[in-house]
Amino acid sequence: MAKIDRRIVKSQEAIKKAVVELMAEKPFDDITIQEIADRANVNRGTVYLHYTDKYDLLDKLIEEHMDNLRQLCREAADLTFEEGNYIWYEYFERHQLFFFDDAVKQRGAVFPQSVFAAGDRGIQAGCRHVKRKKQRAE
Repeated sequence: MAKIDRRIVKSQEAIKKAVVELMAEKPFDDITIQEIADRANVNRGTVYLHYTDKYDLLDKLIEEHMDNLRQLCREAADLTFEEGNYIWYEYFERHQLFFFDDAVKQRGAVFPQSVFAAGDRGIQAGCRHVKRKKQRAE
C-alpha cells in the first residue's frame, strides 16, 4: 500500500479550511482561487493540482461531509433515536458555517434539498440543544 504524503494531506486540509472560512465572510461565487490559495498559504497551482476549480473543491467538500454522515449513520444504528439525533446535531453544529451556506444548499443534487428546506430551523434548534447540553455538562 502506498504511503500517503503528509504534505499533500496538509495542503488539502488547509485549502478546505480556507474555503469554508471564506464562505463565512462572503458569497461562494465571489470567492476566487487566489483568495483560497492566499488564505491556505499555498500557491494557486497547488489548489489546481488538487481541484479543477472552486466548484470541484465545493463538491469534494460536500462529498466528504456526506461520507462522514454515512459513517455516523452506521455508528448510530444501535443507538436510541435521541442518541442518534444528538450525534447528527453535534456534527451539524461543528460544521454549520458550511452546511448553511447558500452555495452548499444550491448543490442539491449532491446534498438533498429536503434536509435544508424543512430542516433549517429543526437542525439549528437541535444544534442549540446540543450546545446547551454541553454547557450543562461542563
